[in-house]
Amino acid sequence: MALLPVTALLALCSGVTCVAVARAQPAVASGLPGPVTLPARMPVPVIPATGSIRISEGQVGEVGPGGTITYPSVTSCLTVTVRLQGGGLVGAHASLFQVPGEYRSDRILAAVKQRTGARRVRAVEVRGAVGAWDPSYFTKAIESYTEGEQVPLPAEPDSDGLARVVANELGVPRGKVTVEDLPDGDQTVH
Repeated sequence: MALLPVTALLALCSGVTCVAVARAQPAVASGLPGPVTLPARMPVPVIPATGSIRISEGQVGEVGPGGTITYPSVTSCLTVTVRLQGGGLVGAHASLFQVPGEYRSDRILAAVKQRTGARRVRAVEVRGAVGAWDPSYFTKAIESYTEGEQVPLPAEPDSDGLARVVANELGVPRGKVTVEDLPDGDQTVH
């Protein structure tokens, strides 16, 4: 495993909520064709006992017990909120199309799983524009299709398919995942 030199460390604080963000340079592994890169943002949580955060498109975040997550402007997106056994929340705002510098839809669940770590999961809630999402978007992002390749389009909402993929990618039982189609707007989770 290659070590990545950190080029910048930035702590962002709003009220009692802080998040430290480290930006790493791509590593070059010998014997591999080209550089090995990690996502542009590698969040390191600094979690208060309570607090609130906003998670925009393509981002992953976390609040401690009693905290609140706000997902702004959920239109064609899905939000994934992991309720931890200890009361905290890990959240992701999955976008149909990648926002520059943020997670693609096929990488965001891995970031949630990494953030959750070995902590026990009580429940997972998937909410938003269910009818706009084919479950495969969580395993192959729309941007990754080459010209001429057929991008799967949902013929109808597939709540069960979304729940299966989310459960599989997060390594939780399917019964812990619920899916809800919600109208456009901000979502707030307590």
